[in-house]
Amino acid sequence: MLPWIQLDTAQIPGGGELRLKQRGTEFSIMLGTNELMNSRLSGSEEALATLAIERIATHKRPHILIGGLGMGFTLRAALAVLPQDAKVTVAELVPAVVDWARGPMAEIYAGSLDDPRVTIHVGDVGALIAKSRGQFDAILLDVDNGPDGLTREENDGLYAYDGIRKSKTALTKSGVLAVWSQGPDPRFTQRLKGSGYVVEEIPVRAGRTGRGKKHMIWMAMA
Repeated sequence: MLPWIQLDTAQIPGGGELRLKQRGTEFSIMLGTNELMNSRLSGSEEALATLAIERIATHKRPHILIGGLGMGFTLRAALAVLPQDAKVTVAELVPAVVDWARGPMAEIYAGSLDDPRVTIHVGDVGALIAKSRGQFDAILLDVDNGPDGLTREENDGLYAYDGIRKSKTALTKSGVLAVWSQGPDPRFTQRLKGSGYVVEEIPVRAGRTGRGKKHMIWMAMA
């Protein structure tokens, strides 16, 4: 078996370090001993986009916010189903992740960053949401490992009552807040419902073929 090779490291604002690793054509982004994402497992990240966009199909010229660039699976899936007059803003906290997307992992991204519908915002998605009012038809959050934050404590604020309310304010009428997680979180479901959302919990397998660990996606309709 081919060994893993570490290609680069990146500091997370506020503390912590990401490591980009490669084994043959496979890539992995690690935080300590935890694998945050792997290029072989994209099914649930793609579902985050397709499920959300299905729910705003009647919206004209939709504007989508994706929190977390990751390996670009959510972005690519969104672009594949969005109309040509759509806009997609991708907020990525760690500048090096954008560099990796244009560098060693460029083949995975398949030119998606150069799509004219796409704008990359290097910064905290929570801060962007907080200053937005009725701007986004869908907010897709694939930040950290879900409501139970792993990479940085500041991410917890996205999933607390205050963060959930700010997301609702940033959405258009009948917009959707879509959230990816490593697993279920009943308390987060209750916070969404308590904030006035109509909530669906959708388990999705990690792999495209329906295999792998079961992840959780929330579809919260404003």
